[in-house]
Amino acid sequence: MGTNEKDDTLTNRQGHPITNNQSIRTVGNRGPATLENYDFIEKISHFDRERVPERVVHARGAGAHGYFEAYGTAGDEPISKYTRAKLFQEKGKKTPVFVRFSSVIHGGHSPETLRDPRGFAVKFYTEDGNWDLVGNNLKIFFIRDAMKFPDMIHAFKPDPITNIQDSERFFDFCASSPETLHMVTFVYSPWGIPANYRQMQGSGVNTYKWVNSEGEGVLVKYHWEPKQGIKNLTQKEAEEIQGKNFNHATQDLYEAIEREDYPEWELFVQIMSDDEHPELDFDPLDDTKLWPKEQFPWLPVGKMVLDRNPEDYFTEVEQAAFGTGVLVDGLDFSDDKMLQGRTFSYSDTQRHRVGANYLQLPINAPKKRVATNQSGGQMQYKVDRAPGQNPHINYEPSILGGLKETKQEGKEHTPHIEGNKVRQKIDRENNFGQAGQTYREFEDWERDELISNLVNDLKNCHKDIQSKMLEMFYECDNDYGKRVEEGLKNAHVDADDTSGPLGESQTRQAVNKAEEEGHSADPY
Repeated sequence: MGTNEKDDTLTNRQGHPITNNQSIRTVGNRGPATLENYDFIEKISHFDRERVPERVVHARGAGAHGYFEAYGTAGDEPISKYTRAKLFQEKGKKTPVFVRFSSVIHGGHSPETLRDPRGFAVKFYTEDGNWDLVGNNLKIFFIRDAMKFPDMIHAFKPDPITNIQDSERFFDFCASSPETLHMVTFVYSPWGIPANYRQMQGSGVNTYKWVNSEGEGVLVKYHWEPKQGIKNLTQKEAEEIQGKNFNHATQDLYEAIEREDYPEWELFVQIMSDDEHPELDFDPLDDTKLWPKEQFPWLPVGKMVLDRNPEDYFTEVEQAAFGTGVLVDGLDFSDDKMLQGRTFSYSDTQRHRVGANYLQLPINAPKKRVATNQSGGQMQYKVDRAPGQNPHINYEPSILGGLKETKQEGKEHTPHIEGNKVRQKIDRENNFGQAGQTYREFEDWERDELISNLVNDLKNCHKDIQSKMLEMFYECDNDYGKRVEEGLKNAHVDADDTSGPLGESQTRQAVNKAEEEGHSADPY
């Protein structure tokens, strides 16, 4: 440290102490500026680049650090019966985690009160490397085939011309995609607007596998249950909160941890044998479906506690990068077609968004040794070498001191696969059964809110879209279809009204009100 420096002395990125951070160098105090303004050029050019590309989905997010504590069991049985993943084996074993909660469709500064699924992504820093459990608050999804994902997101995002989310575009996609009806039923109910991040469920959504030491695999679903209880909002309540604070969920999470009211979730799994299960009226790999609890009970396997806020939002929350393909030994993929597509897409997104070396960032790096033959790319700041590794050898295999493979712990999981390569839908779609069951299981006030929100958006849609959606609501449940149809018949349709964020009412009136109630001012 220089003689003119203290611990809190401002420097530039080259380590040079800054003696004047108020004025650029100019010819005289009025200018013009000179080109050798190194401190200014470094400062402003970094400022011009301080945002990385925003996530296409899940842009708005909040995060926290904590730990996962294992129970060592799955229900009443030793967990080793189902998986050899080390983080689950010992009762009381703690694994550090980082969690990012998010909304899905809108941008990084959008209100946290919008009707939308919420992301629930957990990074476990295990002794075998990282495991990312990337999911949502709701336990199902709109589609079951990754081929449809870009179209779905395009339809749900703002119109490419007006840049306004349009419920007609949303329902236009859903009307021709009947598998969306179960998720539509949840999203348009109060479950589409969680009260905050602490009081919402989480789910892995997709079907995964667990593998034990004998190489035997079972299908598994993950569920996070908040110990704080579950709370959702009506559309009216959300709009009132949004008018006061559009960051309310981020603030709620941050302040709870600051006052040491640490949020907790218990992790449950459902387990199913890895076969087609012809006795079910749906395909267990279909992520638009719930596995019935009475047939596949929830088994507690551990709990998660969030007890530390990020020290810097961008460094930790914004640069946190998750991927559904990030699994440790004892965890595996199922043949879930959405999972297969997500596994490529997520990690590919992070390499584009954060860079080829995103896994060298502390928030993403595993908390264990890393030794690879990968090097180069933007922002590399170290080479992943092992102690004693021959630095000339960046390939494998080698007899000249390079890295070596390790022995497989436990037997390899080798499921039998047979069939023709095809582009086909699954056999047991059953697009409406569980949507109707979910509708019937809602409380009265939840059904009322669901119908009100659907009618509010559908009334402005093209008649063909209305007809198709009504046809499918009737397929779900006769009362469901009847109530939406009656609501549309009685709805007042303003020809001048326009669509806005899903479920929100009087969007055109809000535009007019701003002009009518705006206070005139003279120019200055």
